[in-house]
Amino acid sequence: MFDISWSELLILAIVTLVFVGPKELPVFLRALGRYAGVVRRHANEFKAQFDAAMREAELDSMRKEVEEMQTSINSEVMRAKTSFDDAGTSTKVEPSASASQTALDATSETAQAETPPMPAPPSALPRMES
Repeated sequence: MFDISWSELLILAIVTLVFVGPKELPVFLRALGRYAGVVRRHANEFKAQFDAAMREAELDSMRKEVEEMQTSINSEVMRAKTSFDDAGTSTKVEPSASASQTALDATSETAQAETPPMPAPPSALPRMES
């Protein structure tokens, strides 16, 4: 990120040791660590707020897309329903009473003729003794 080599870090450490002194070096490094922690916390808070704003903007766009899809689906369903209702009303034919009665009689006769015989109950079967 900063592109600092090891030799530059060594020079920086020697200069810091000369100017701060060996007695005050631990205090200086603690203060430097605290400031680095504060900067890191502020950066993380900014990043979290930025991410939240991006998620909110993304959710708004997704919500709009879903609403558009819902309206288009609703319009398609309503259009299909009206065309289905129109087709049903145009092809509606009333069967006569005698034709419907003969159709019912024919279906009941075929149902009775196709019914297989029921098996005998278990008590009527002969028992096998071992």
